Amino acid sequence: MTGLAMTGRRAGLRHKLVCTPLPPVESPTMILEIADIRISPGSQAAFEEAILRAANTVASQAAGMLGWQVHRCIESPERLVLQIRWATLEDHTVGFREGPLFAQWRAIIGPFFAGPPLVQHFSLVGQSAGFA
Repeated sequence: MTGLAMTGRRAGLRHKLVCTPLPPVESPTMILEIADIRISPGSQAAFEEAILRAANTVASQAAGMLGWQVHRCIESPERLVLQIRWATLEDHTVGFREGPLFAQWRAIIGPFFAGPPLVQHFSLVGQSAGFA
């Protein structure tokens, strides 16, 4: 398959970006859940401990949960992005959200929320060889 080559200038340097669509690492129905989370100021350390604990002990038990990542925003430390890969959309929306694990999950991380997280689901279109 042929890649898409693009060139551009940034800070006087010439960069070449080659993008080659690759098949998803998991099954073609794999779903990426992205939750944009805002937490109360001053609770970053406690929240980070809580979400790591919740992901490792609760979410990891959910059927169809393939893996997760949590990212803290550098510019706004009260903002975090949670990414969870699910085998299917229903594994998240039905199996997890409507099952007993969700109450345990929310009991651990919910008290830190400054407001409801924005949660959306994505399917992979393409990725570079170095992005995993």
